[in-house]
Amino acid sequence: MTDSCFHPSAGGLVPHMGITLIDEGEGWLEAKMVIKQHHLRSGANALHAASMIALADSVCGFAAGNVLPEGAKGYTTIELKSNFLGTASEGTLIGRAEADHLGRTTQVWSSTVTHKETGRKCALFRCTQMILY
Repeated sequence: MTDSCFHPSAGGLVPHMGITLIDEGEGWLEAKMVIKQHHLRSGANALHAASMIALADSVCGFAAGNVLPEGAKGYTTIELKSNFLGTASEGTLIGRAEADHLGRTTQVWSSTVTHKETGRKCALFRCTQMILY
């Protein structure tokens, strides 16, 4: 599935990180990221926390963009929190976002980052999106 949000003509963080859409629906979105060397901590064989946050925040943000209230022009992350439960050095990460609150001025989203090959949860993520008018 190709999505211009995930592969904008001007590039950006999402295509640089190799994040690609798997599937989406009303109030949820799922994407994957194949782990590459640039996702790892310098000098360590483990994921950099920012790599998992990039995946988690991206799936929440794109999902939020799919369910904007009437008249809204966009959204922006105003708060985020992550709990890291594990790491990986190879394989594929799956990020799945689900809506917890879809208000007119804010939305709250949760995301789980899972290592595809082992099924192990690597991170839990929650963010608040401010709706822009």
